[in-house]
Amino acid sequence: MLVLQLPAANLLPVVQRLRDEFGCTLFLDVTAVDRLGREPRFELVYHFLCPQHMQRVRLKVEVAEDALSVATLTALYGSARFMEREVHEMYGVHFAGNDDLRPILLYEGFVGHPLRKDYPKKREQPLVPYRT
Repeated sequence: MLVLQLPAANLLPVVQRLRDEFGCTLFLDVTAVDRLGREPRFELVYHFLCPQHMQRVRLKVEVAEDALSVATLTALYGSARFMEREVHEMYGVHFAGNDDLRPILLYEGFVGHPLRKDYPKKREQPLVPYRT
């Protein structure tokens, strides 16, 4: 698998070129890695597939905790909307340009980002009324 490490500023041009020139028409996944204690703390990992050649491509983008924002891929891949929502919810990464970052796995009112390594496991969450 081809793995590319790139700065956040180059994400959109590289992804557009992968799609348009190299046929990576399937956006498979985006996730984050919390490297607590290292700087930059977070690494976003994107996976793409070129179905013509059955070739996978992995992009890695490092993001500092104090500037936890990258450009959205929703203009290039519609499915990015939901995958970015999950990463936003679990890690707190903001995707600039994604207008729908509502919780998708947790409930409205959940406090914190549970997949961060410094998230307190025994944290009490606010009670929310049961919906019927």
